[in-house]
Amino acid sequence: MTLRRTSLFCLFLLAAPAWAQSVPETEAPAAPEKILVVGQRPGPGLWKVSKGDHVLWIFGSYSPLPKKMEWRSQEVETILAQSQEYIAAPSAKADIGFFRALTMLPLAIGMQKNPDGATLKDVLPADVYARWLPLKEKYLPGVEEVEQQRPIFVAERLYRAALFQAGLENDRDVGEKIHAIVKKNKIKVTATEIMLPIREPRAMLKEFKKSSLEDAACFSATLTRLEGDIDEMRVRANAWAKGDIAEIGRVNFAEREQACKDAMMSSPALKNSPEFQNMEARMAEAWLSAVEKSLANNSTSFSVLPISQLLKKTGVLHALAEKGYDVQQPE
Repeated sequence: MTLRRTSLFCLFLLAAPAWAQSVPETEAPAAPEKILVVGQRPGPGLWKVSKGDHVLWIFGSYSPLPKKMEWRSQEVETILAQSQEYIAAPSAKADIGFFRALTMLPLAIGMQKNPDGATLKDVLPADVYARWLPLKEKYLPGVEEVEQQRPIFVAERLYRAALFQAGLENDRDVGEKIHAIVKKNKIKVTATEIMLPIREPRAMLKEFKKSSLEDAACFSATLTRLEGDIDEMRVRANAWAKGDIAEIGRVNFAEREQACKDAMMSSPALKNSPEFQNMEARMAEAWLSAVEKSLANNSTSFSVLPISQLLKKTGVLHALAEKGYDVQQPE
């Protein structure tokens, strides 16, 4: 386990549903699309937020994407290179200190395991466990150690294995290329990070390890997604790659990750910790504050947000529109 994972207690699953890209559920079944797009693709156009002659351009990221696709957008490269400020997507950081985190490494061992030696069969409803077995055989054959782990961690491992087998992966390539453009052009970077001052990290970690989580719903939601949504994931990945906003807009971003967030928050270690409350709202506010300052001071600014956030009816773009900014979606 890395120091970063130790210091965060693997708890940034809490923030992931809001700002790390999620996979949406369709309102109506999409036609199966077995073949994934390959080669160089532009992704969607840019959202435009403006007041007077000051403009913020926002690129909508998405995950998962086809593994053999290379992202390249001339529009993004040109506008970003001309921007005075790059506003990073919201994030959260546990504030416990580097050396304090080092002392906690031994405590982190075994945190993914169920308390008291329980197995998945012990903690899951019988019907959910029965659904798990064929998916385990399909995506994690021979990986027996997962039977001792908490459902929420097994769900994440199963999900990633399924994406890999389906020819899909996270959008690291997109983020890395955007950051390279920012660095090359020496653009000012503004973080929109909130801090989580954990007062008693050792006590929190001990409490987390000994407590059960209400994570059967998270596990079941993941199984449901993998039982019937792989083809639809391909459809949506292709739509993003080709810049088809109309297709992406026809889906409802109801996230399985919400169930997993709720499961993590069911831990007594977090449920009563004020620093972990209202994280999503605080992260959104940090981003909005940075955006308003940038729009006031710069003629051109740039940011990247998950496309699910940009299409959200009550999300950050709605908040900006309510404050009098002109918001335009790409065609």
